[in-house]
Amino acid sequence: MELLVRSNYPLLSLELARRIELAEACAAVEGAETLARLRPQSGAAIERIAGGFAVYCGANSPITQAVGMGLAGAVSEEEFDQLETFYRTRGEPVRVETCPLADPSFIEQFGKRGYRVTEFSNVMALPLDGGNGAHRWPALPEGMSIEKIRHDEIDLWTLTVSQGFAEHFPATQEILEVMKMFALGPSAECYLARIDGKVAGGATLAIRNGVAGLFGASTLPAFRARGVQTALLHARLARAAEAGCELAVSLALPGSTSQRNIVRQGFNVLYTRVKFEKEI
Repeated sequence: MELLVRSNYPLLSLELARRIELAEACAAVEGAETLARLRPQSGAAIERIAGGFAVYCGANSPITQAVGMGLAGAVSEEEFDQLETFYRTRGEPVRVETCPLADPSFIEQFGKRGYRVTEFSNVMALPLDGGNGAHRWPALPEGMSIEKIRHDEIDLWTLTVSQGFAEHFPATQEILEVMKMFALGPSAECYLARIDGKVAGGATLAIRNGVAGLFGASTLPAFRARGVQTALLHARLARAAEAGCELAVSLALPGSTSQRNIVRQGFNVLYTRVKFEKEI
């Protein structure tokens, strides 16, 4: 296997962290905006706060959280009050994905207000050549295919990815609806993997400002340990390079199988996020 990418990994900076965090935030915001437009009764909402976004896509949705905050300078108590009000008025706990480069004034509020840490996630990056050179990707395993979904396959993709995540987020009707709206976002590209013609898994690519976000990858239990995730990763990296991206980014829990798979493809951990949470 040979991946032809730049050997110089980016040094973490506030500017780079902001690009990465806002690239992911854009995908979440687009999903919420699509849900609000197509299903107004869902209550989906977005509010710009402290340089990032508070996103609501229904109770307990994986997209219902605040992202990208604290990377545009000091955060006032009034802005933090605004964040808490956004979720309190919707009867939802405040969950904030927080970059370690966020302004200290933002981090300080979590301690002052009694938040707890509920999750860590590693942000991993792989530099690409922005489309200026050739990439050589390994051939797919025999019998496997990876294709970008057609519009009439959105429901199939939604069900596949949701079922692949079922051990973490049960595939309720609400989750299926949110995933579908995410897939309908203008920046989202969704892919299905098939083995011998049978759907085996799915994944998403979101491109913004030269950053390729690799999100929402899952494999159906019956097809695990057969290279599905690696194949989906290579397909999306190839597409990102073709689109001129400079950097590919993926997220995983520290020490997880997903992280090990991603690191094997040349990604390095750039920083670790912390999720703060509080019932209010």
